[in-house]
Amino acid sequence: MAKTKVNIFSGRASRYLAEKIATAYGQELGKVTLTTFSDGEFQPSFEETIRGHDLYIIQSTFAPIDNLFEMLLMIDAAKRASAKRIMAVMPYFGYARQDRKDKPRVPIGAKLVSDLLSAAGADRIITMDLHSDQIQGFFNVPVDHMYASSIFVPYLQKAGLEHITMASPDTGGTKRAAAYAKFLNCDLVICFKQRSKANLVDRMTLIGDVEGRDIIIVDDIIDTAGTICKAAELVMEKGARSVRALATHPVFSGNALERIHKSSLTEVLVSDTIPVQETDKIKVLSTATLFADVFDRIHRGKSISSHFDFTTIL
Repeated sequence: MAKTKVNIFSGRASRYLAEKIATAYGQELGKVTLTTFSDGEFQPSFEETIRGHDLYIIQSTFAPIDNLFEMLLMIDAAKRASAKRIMAVMPYFGYARQDRKDKPRVPIGAKLVSDLLSAAGADRIITMDLHSDQIQGFFNVPVDHMYASSIFVPYLQKAGLEHITMASPDTGGTKRAAAYAKFLNCDLVICFKQRSKANLVDRMTLIGDVEGRDIIIVDDIIDTAGTICKAAELVMEKGARSVRALATHPVFSGNALERIHKSSLTEVLVSDTIPVQETDKIKVLSTATLFADVFDRIHRGKSISSHFDFTTIL
Protein backbone atom coordinates (compact mmCIF):
# COMPACT_ATOMS: atom_id res chain seq x y z
CA MET A 1 0.00 0.00 0.00
CA ALA A 2 1.42 3.36 -1.06
CA LYS A 3 2.40 5.69 1.75
CA THR A 4 0.38 8.92 2.00
CA LYS A 5 2.34 11.88 0.65
CA VAL A 6 2.86 14.99 2.76
CA ASN A 7 2.57 18.54 1.42
CA ILE A 8 3.42 21.67 3.39
CA PHE A 9 1.85 24.95 2.32
CA SER A 10 1.77 28.43 3.76
CA GLY A 11 -0.33 31.53 3.74
CA ARG A 12 1.35 34.85 3.05
CA ALA A 13 1.70 35.95 6.68
CA SER A 14 3.71 32.91 7.83
CA ARG A 15 5.81 32.08 4.81
CA TYR A 16 8.99 33.17 6.66
CA LEU A 17 8.35 30.42 9.26
CA ALA A 18 6.86 27.85 6.88
CA GLU A 19 10.01 27.85 4.76
CA LYS A 20 12.09 27.01 7.85
CA ILE A 21 9.64 24.28 8.88
CA ALA A 22 9.67 22.72 5.41
CA THR A 23 13.49 22.76 5.37
CA ALA A 24 13.60 21.12 8.81
CA TYR A 25 11.08 18.51 7.61
CA GLY A 26 13.23 17.83 4.55
CA GLN A 27 11.12 18.98 1.64
CA GLU A 28 10.22 22.09 -0.33
CA LEU A 29 7.32 24.34 0.55
CA GLY A 30 4.34 23.71 -1.74
CA LYS A 31 3.35 26.18 -4.45
CA VAL A 32 0.36 28.43 -3.79
CA THR A 33 -0.72 31.43 -5.84
CA LEU A 34 -3.01 34.17 -4.62
CA THR A 35 -5.18 36.20 -6.97
CA THR A 36 -6.26 39.58 -5.59
CA PHE A 37 -9.15 41.42 -7.20
CA SER A 38 -9.44 45.19 -7.43
CA ASP A 39 -11.93 45.34 -4.55
CA GLY A 40 -9.51 43.52 -2.20
CA GLU A 41 -11.11 40.08 -2.49
CA PHE A 42 -8.52 37.32 -2.86
CA GLN A 43 -8.46 33.69 -3.97
CA PRO A 44 -5.73 31.16 -3.11
CA SER A 45 -4.93 28.29 -5.49
CA PHE A 46 -2.77 25.19 -4.97
CA GLU A 47 -0.50 24.84 -7.99
CA GLU A 48 0.21 21.11 -7.58
CA THR A 49 -1.86 18.00 -7.07
CA ILE A 50 -2.94 17.29 -3.49
CA ARG A 51 -5.48 14.52 -4.07
CA GLY A 52 -5.15 11.88 -1.37
CA HIS A 53 -2.31 13.76 0.38
CA ASP A 54 -1.81 14.89 3.98
CA LEU A 55 -1.69 18.70 3.97
CA TYR A 56 -0.12 20.97 6.57
CA ILE A 57 -1.30 24.54 5.98
CA ILE A 58 0.69 27.04 8.04
CA GLN A 59 -0.69 30.44 8.94
CA SER A 60 -0.60 32.45 12.16
CA THR A 61 -3.76 34.51 12.50
CA PHE A 62 -2.47 37.82 13.83
CA ALA A 63 -3.87 41.08 12.43
CA PRO A 64 -5.22 41.80 9.88
CA ILE A 65 -8.23 39.45 9.81
CA ASP A 66 -7.29 38.60 6.19
CA ASN A 67 -4.76 36.14 7.63
CA LEU A 68 -7.54 34.08 9.22
CA PHE A 69 -9.75 34.23 6.16
CA GLU A 70 -6.86 33.21 3.90
CA MET A 71 -6.37 30.12 6.09
CA LEU A 72 -10.09 29.30 5.82
CA LEU A 73 -10.07 29.66 2.02
CA MET A 74 -6.98 27.42 1.72
CA ILE A 75 -8.62 24.74 3.88
CA ASP A 76 -11.77 24.90 1.76
CA ALA A 77 -9.74 24.67 -1.46
CA ALA A 78 -7.84 21.65 -0.10
CA LYS A 79 -11.06 19.90 0.90
CA ARG A 80 -12.56 20.48 -2.55
CA ALA A 81 -9.33 19.19 -4.16
CA SER A 82 -9.77 15.86 -2.30
CA ALA A 83 -6.88 16.12 0.17
CA LYS A 84 -6.87 13.12 2.51
CA ARG A 85 -6.28 15.03 5.77
CA ILE A 86 -6.01 18.78 6.33
CA MET A 87 -3.95 20.01 9.28
CA ALA A 88 -4.44 23.69 10.11
CA VAL A 89 -1.13 24.80 11.62
CA MET A 90 -1.64 28.03 13.56
CA PRO A 91 1.53 28.86 15.51
CA TYR A 92 -0.32 31.91 16.86
CA PHE A 93 -4.07 31.38 17.32
CA GLY A 94 -5.72 34.79 17.02
CA TYR A 95 -8.83 35.77 19.00
CA ALA A 96 -7.73 33.41 21.80
CA ARG A 97 -8.15 36.19 24.38
CA GLN A 98 -11.90 36.09 23.72
CA ASP A 99 -12.27 32.69 25.40
CA ARG A 100 -15.25 33.46 27.68
CA LYS A 101 -17.98 36.01 28.36
CA ASP A 102 -16.32 38.36 30.82
CA LYS A 103 -19.24 40.80 30.65
CA PRO A 104 -22.75 40.76 29.15
CA ARG A 105 -23.41 40.94 25.39
CA VAL A 106 -19.92 40.06 24.14
CA PRO A 107 -18.90 37.22 21.79
CA ILE A 108 -16.69 34.24 22.55
CA GLY A 109 -14.37 34.88 19.62
CA ALA A 110 -12.14 31.83 20.13
CA LYS A 111 -15.16 29.52 19.87
CA LEU A 112 -16.31 31.25 16.69
CA VAL A 113 -12.87 30.82 15.11
CA SER A 114 -12.85 27.13 16.06
CA ASP A 115 -16.25 26.67 14.42
CA LEU A 116 -15.08 28.41 11.27
CA LEU A 117 -12.03 26.15 11.00
CA SER A 118 -14.16 23.03 11.44
CA ALA A 119 -16.75 24.26 8.94
CA ALA A 120 -14.01 24.98 6.40
CA GLY A 121 -12.84 21.35 6.66
CA ALA A 122 -9.83 21.21 9.01
CA ASP A 123 -9.24 17.66 10.30
CA ARG A 124 -6.67 18.64 12.92
CA ILE A 125 -5.39 21.80 14.59
CA ILE A 126 -1.74 22.31 15.53
CA THR A 127 -1.00 25.40 17.58
CA MET A 128 1.33 26.76 20.26
CA ASP A 129 0.77 28.28 23.70
CA LEU A 130 -2.93 29.07 23.55
CA HIS A 131 -3.97 31.97 25.75
CA SER A 132 -6.03 29.49 27.78
CA ASP A 133 -5.98 25.70 27.69
CA GLN A 134 -9.74 25.33 27.61
CA ILE A 135 -9.84 26.57 24.00
CA GLN A 136 -8.89 23.02 23.01
CA GLY A 137 -12.37 22.00 24.16
CA PHE A 138 -13.98 24.33 21.62
CA PHE A 139 -12.96 21.93 18.83
CA ASN A 140 -14.50 18.62 17.75
CA VAL A 141 -11.29 17.63 15.97
CA PRO A 142 -7.90 16.75 17.54
CA VAL A 143 -5.84 19.70 18.79
CA ASP A 144 -2.08 19.40 19.24
CA HIS A 145 -1.22 22.17 21.68
CA MET A 146 2.54 22.72 21.65
CA TYR A 147 4.55 24.60 24.28
CA ALA A 148 7.45 26.94 23.51
CA SER A 149 9.03 25.98 26.85
CA SER A 150 11.02 23.33 24.99
CA ILE A 151 12.99 26.07 23.24
CA PHE A 152 12.96 28.68 26.02
CA VAL A 153 14.11 26.54 28.96
CA PRO A 154 17.40 25.35 27.39
CA TYR A 155 18.19 28.98 26.52
CA LEU A 156 17.57 30.07 30.11
CA GLN A 157 19.69 27.23 31.46
CA LYS A 158 22.62 28.37 29.33
CA ALA A 159 22.19 32.07 30.19
CA GLY A 160 24.36 31.78 33.32
CA LEU A 161 21.86 33.44 35.68
CA GLU A 162 22.59 32.33 39.25
CA HIS A 163 19.62 33.81 41.13
CA ILE A 164 16.60 33.21 38.89
CA THR A 165 13.09 33.97 40.08
CA MET A 166 10.16 33.50 37.72
CA ALA A 167 7.42 36.13 37.68
CA SER A 168 3.87 36.18 36.36
CA PRO A 169 2.72 39.60 35.11
CA ASP A 170 -0.82 38.84 36.32
CA THR A 171 -2.74 36.24 38.30
CA GLY A 172 -4.02 34.60 35.10
CA GLY A 173 -0.51 33.60 34.07
CA THR A 174 0.45 32.06 37.43
CA LYS A 175 0.10 28.46 36.22
CA ARG A 176 2.47 29.08 33.30
CA ALA A 177 5.11 30.83 35.42
CA ALA A 178 4.79 28.21 38.16
CA ALA A 179 5.56 25.43 35.66
CA TYR A 180 8.82 27.18 34.71
CA ALA A 181 9.67 27.80 38.38
CA LYS A 182 9.08 24.16 39.28
CA PHE A 183 11.21 22.85 36.44
CA LEU A 184 14.04 25.33 37.08
CA ASN A 185 13.73 24.79 40.85
CA CYS A 186 13.44 28.49 41.63
CA ASP A 187 11.05 30.90 43.38
CA LEU A 188 7.94 32.50 41.94
CA VAL A 189 6.50 36.00 42.38
CA ILE A 190 3.24 37.44 41.05
CA CYS A 191 2.38 40.92 39.81
CA PHE A 192 -1.25 41.67 40.58
CA LYS A 193 -2.63 44.15 38.06
CA GLN A 194 -5.88 46.10 37.86
CA ARG A 195 -7.29 47.44 34.59
CA SER A 196 -9.99 50.01 33.86
CA LYS A 197 -10.12 48.86 30.21
CA ALA A 198 -8.30 46.56 27.79
CA ASN A 199 -4.60 47.30 27.12
CA LEU A 200 -4.39 49.79 30.00
CA VAL A 201 -2.98 48.85 33.41
CA ASP A 202 -4.05 51.24 36.19
CA ARG A 203 -2.24 49.72 39.16
CA MET A 204 0.14 46.85 39.87
CA THR A 205 1.19 45.23 43.14
CA LEU A 206 4.02 42.73 43.69
CA ILE A 207 3.42 39.53 45.66
CA GLY A 208 6.73 37.97 46.72
CA ASP A 209 10.38 38.91 47.31
CA VAL A 210 12.68 39.93 44.42
CA GLU A 211 15.58 41.49 46.36
CA GLY A 212 18.88 40.66 44.61
CA ARG A 213 17.22 38.26 42.18
CA ASP A 214 17.38 37.86 38.37
CA ILE A 215 13.71 38.11 37.44
CA ILE A 216 12.19 36.46 34.36
CA ILE A 217 8.63 37.58 33.59
CA VAL A 218 6.71 34.86 31.74
CA ASP A 219 3.68 35.44 29.52
CA ASP A 220 2.11 33.94 26.41
CA ILE A 221 1.60 37.24 24.51
CA ILE A 222 3.25 40.64 24.50
CA ASP A 223 0.77 43.01 22.86
CA THR A 224 1.27 46.69 23.75
CA ALA A 225 4.07 45.73 26.22
CA GLY A 226 2.41 47.93 28.85
CA THR A 227 2.02 45.13 31.40
CA ILE A 228 5.50 43.68 30.86
CA CYS A 229 7.24 47.05 31.11
CA LYS A 230 5.24 48.10 34.19
CA ALA A 231 6.05 44.77 35.86
CA ALA A 232 9.75 45.21 34.99
CA GLU A 233 9.76 48.69 36.51
CA LEU A 234 8.04 47.40 39.64
CA VAL A 235 10.46 44.52 40.33
CA MET A 236 13.48 46.78 39.78
CA GLU A 237 12.02 49.28 42.27
CA LYS A 238 11.72 46.40 44.75
CA GLY A 239 15.43 45.58 44.49
CA ALA A 240 15.76 43.02 41.68
CA ARG A 241 19.25 42.62 40.24
CA SER A 242 18.00 42.30 36.65
CA VAL A 243 14.74 41.69 34.80
CA ARG A 244 14.00 39.86 31.57
CA ALA A 245 10.76 38.90 29.81
CA LEU A 246 9.79 35.72 28.01
CA ALA A 247 6.73 35.40 25.78
CA THR A 248 5.79 33.05 22.96
CA HIS A 249 3.86 35.45 20.74
CA PRO A 250 5.38 38.90 19.96
CA VAL A 251 2.25 40.75 18.84
CA PHE A 252 4.00 44.10 19.52
CA SER A 253 1.14 46.43 18.59
CA GLY A 254 1.21 50.23 18.79
CA ASN A 255 4.40 51.58 20.34
CA ALA A 256 5.31 48.30 22.05
CA LEU A 257 8.85 48.20 20.63
CA GLU A 258 9.53 51.75 21.78
CA ARG A 259 8.25 50.90 25.27
CA ILE A 260 10.49 47.82 25.47
CA HIS A 261 13.63 49.68 24.44
CA LYS A 262 12.97 52.45 26.96
CA SER A 263 12.17 50.00 29.77
CA SER A 264 14.26 48.37 32.51
CA LEU A 265 14.20 45.06 30.63
CA THR A 266 17.63 43.61 29.86
CA GLU A 267 16.26 41.15 27.30
CA VAL A 268 12.95 40.05 25.80
CA LEU A 269 12.90 36.45 24.64
CA VAL A 270 10.23 35.53 22.04
CA SER A 271 9.53 32.88 19.43
CA ASP A 272 8.94 33.32 15.68
CA THR A 273 5.21 32.47 15.67
CA ILE A 274 4.77 36.10 14.59
CA PRO A 275 7.46 37.83 12.48
CA VAL A 276 9.69 40.24 14.42
CA GLN A 277 13.20 41.58 13.96
CA GLU A 278 15.89 40.91 16.53
CA THR A 279 17.34 43.98 18.25
CA ASP A 280 19.78 44.58 21.09
CA LYS A 281 16.94 43.77 23.52
CA ILE A 282 14.81 41.30 21.56
CA LYS A 283 16.01 37.72 21.04
CA VAL A 284 14.02 35.45 18.70
CA LEU A 285 14.13 31.66 19.00
CA SER A 286 12.75 29.54 16.15
CA THR A 287 9.94 27.00 16.53
CA ALA A 288 10.60 25.45 13.09
CA THR A 289 12.35 22.27 14.24
CA LEU A 290 9.65 21.64 16.85
CA PHE A 291 6.80 21.93 14.33
CA ALA A 292 8.67 19.81 11.75
CA ASP A 293 9.14 17.06 14.33
CA VAL A 294 5.44 17.14 15.20
CA PHE A 295 4.53 16.86 11.49
CA ASP A 296 6.78 13.83 11.17
CA ARG A 297 5.34 12.13 14.26
CA ILE A 298 1.75 12.72 13.14
CA HIS A 299 2.50 11.36 9.68
CA ARG A 300 4.14 8.23 11.09
CA GLY A 301 1.45 7.75 13.75
CA LYS A 302 3.91 8.28 16.59
CA SER A 303 3.30 9.87 19.99
CA ILE A 304 3.91 13.60 20.38
CA SER A 305 3.31 13.66 24.14
CA SER A 306 6.99 14.39 24.80
CA HIS A 307 6.36 17.92 23.47
CA PHE A 308 3.87 18.54 26.28
CA ASP A 309 6.19 17.63 29.16
CA PHE A 310 8.85 19.87 30.74
CA THR A 311 10.80 16.81 31.93
CA THR A 312 11.62 15.72 28.36
CA ILE A 313 13.17 19.03 27.33
CA LEU A 314 16.76 18.06 28.11
